[in-house]
Amino acid sequence: MHRTLRSSLCAIAVATLIPLSACTSDAAPAGTHSASPSATTVNAPAVTPPNGTAFTDIYGSTIHAHGGGVLLHNGVYYWAGENRGVDDKFRAVSLYRSDDLVHWTFVSDILTQHSDPELAVATIERPKLMYNAATDTFVLWMHWENGTDYSQARVAVATSPRIDEPFTYQRSFRPLDFESRDLSVFTDADGTGYLVSATAANADLQIYRMDATYTGVDSVVARLWPGAFREAPAMFVRDGTYFLLTSGATGWTPNQAKYATATSPDGPWSDLRDVGNDTAFGSQAAFVLPVQGSSGTDYLYLGDRWAGAWGGLVNQSTYVWLDIEFPRSDEMTLVLSEALRIDARRGTIIPTDAGGRR
Repeated sequence: MHRTLRSSLCAIAVATLIPLSACTSDAAPAGTHSASPSATTVNAPAVTPPNGTAFTDIYGSTIHAHGGGVLLHNGVYYWAGENRGVDDKFRAVSLYRSDDLVHWTFVSDILTQHSDPELAVATIERPKLMYNAATDTFVLWMHWENGTDYSQARVAVATSPRIDEPFTYQRSFRPLDFESRDLSVFTDADGTGYLVSATAANADLQIYRMDATYTGVDSVVARLWPGAFREAPAMFVRDGTYFLLTSGATGWTPNQAKYATATSPDGPWSDLRDVGNDTAFGSQAAFVLPVQGSSGTDYLYLGDRWAGAWGGLVNQSTYVWLDIEFPRSDEMTLVLSEALRIDARRGTIIPTDAGGRR
């Protein structure tokens, strides 16, 4: 999401029946967590914090993983996202781990403004983790800007042999010389990596096939909806149907989420269709996570409620997590609820007090 203050979100929180604590959350700088590497093992369904609130780790510290994504590795979920300081500048990509998607433990700041001179004053947004099984390497993709404006429109990449160790910053670049702003990544079942990002001053979306190392791109495989101004992409696959969820480009202010489907990341992709209400229930998509277990696979929408909409700092932003349902193989709906009951072992997500499906 590109950072123009447009309107207050507090009224939206009231309209969507989601708590207003997002309007008063305190910001916290990077490095203030209790740094225990152990995860909490929970053998029964657990309930997430209420939507629209600041999620906390098992020690009560605020989770700062804004615009982030979740990677399942060796049975553990890792949530990495953006962490800024009280001056609203980039401080770190913070990493958390969980066995059940509810009880989170802070692991470490895997990339910081001190990791490389190019990060000292940079703006880093929408970090996403990947695991390359062929090289046994973890790869972190990010949107990179110069810290002053949004004129650079680059991606940045960092790597590590272990997920819980500091990542080594590699470089920033424009993929195939195209601008890149809001981005996400996707790993297909055959191991092919994909980058999805907004380009052409946010007017277009493009899907790129990554190289074998997941640290660069080889080709553009799809150029989608030229001039539609879609951002915040989140791609996932369900039973052979690929879904691409996006938002409009309205600054911090939430807007109508839309999605499209295809039978391959290369397309052809369908026309865009609305999902959720006209503000995506006061959120913007960051990631969609398949939660696979013994009973099947449910899908988790991870969204941010950006504090910039009411003049707050990025670290005052809160989270909106929703269950996704599929009326047909190529249709999806977002289920609004106060919270979610998640059984990660069984692969089930049950909305608590569900308020609507759209």
